[in-house]
Amino acid sequence: MTIRVVIADDHEVVRAGFATMLRTQPDISVVGLAATGAEAIASSRRERPDVVLMDIRMPGMDGIEATRQLTATDRVRVIMMTTFDLDEYVYDALAAGASGFLLKDLVADDLIAAVRIVAAGDALLAPSITRRLIADVALFRPRPAPRQDKLPRLTPRESEVLRMVAEGQSNTEIAERLTISAETVKTHVSRILIKLELRDRVQAVVYAYETRLVTPGQA
Repeated sequence: MTIRVVIADDHEVVRAGFATMLRTQPDISVVGLAATGAEAIASSRRERPDVVLMDIRMPGMDGIEATRQLTATDRVRVIMMTTFDLDEYVYDALAAGASGFLLKDLVADDLIAAVRIVAAGDALLAPSITRRLIADVALFRPRPAPRQDKLPRLTPRESEVLRMVAEGQSNTEIAERLTISAETVKTHVSRILIKLELRDRVQAVVYAYETRLVTPGQA
């Protein structure tokens, strides 16, 4: 199937550059370009893309608010684009529903791979990036009020797996620590997402921090 993509960035050169990279692939179609968050929402609801490449910082409605609105009502996955590897708004972007983030200076192969990964339903953040990103950003932000609404739905083992995911451990690392198979870990993660009504692994990490199952100092 062809992966439909909308690119939102307030710099025309960036939009054109990403579009050129993606259009070299037979399985990817760029169906919309937007310069603001509002345009990104309009284009996405018109074209129904699988993935939106969304700049965090745009005039008017920024990428975070646009992401929040899109992920609340549409079946679309958002990759946030930022110039800095520790953008102060990255945590907000992930909490708003983004499936990951990329730096704008990436090479074509990495951009193409990212679109395919997110379109397939996977989160884009590697465990090491998850650990550093969430921990570092959380240290500089007011802690949200504890959320305990759905944690009781998890079994003790699922809570343990969620804690390890939030600490940045891969399925293989979790399997080794718990002496179970990686496939069993994958099953636990899938059940956690279903029970907590979360989109992907990135959102599970954010949820773990917001419920204080894990705190920045632990990661």
